[in-house]
Amino acid sequence: MTQERIDRINELARLAKQRALTEEEIKERDILRREYIDSVTASLKANLDRIEFVDVDKKKQ
Repeated sequence: MTQERIDRINELARLAKQRALTEEEIKERDILRREYIDSVTASLKANLDRIEFVDVDKKKQ
């Protein structure tokens, strides 16, 4: 996810605190939030996939 898209999420969040969002803004916010969550989830899964367990004798399991 690009920084521009994250900035847009934050901008929409600020707008939501000031006034009611339009239907288009709500749809855009929901799409951007889903992209962000998917991005974070993919990153976490990639990090977890790189973990190797090693026993006391330093043998990979």
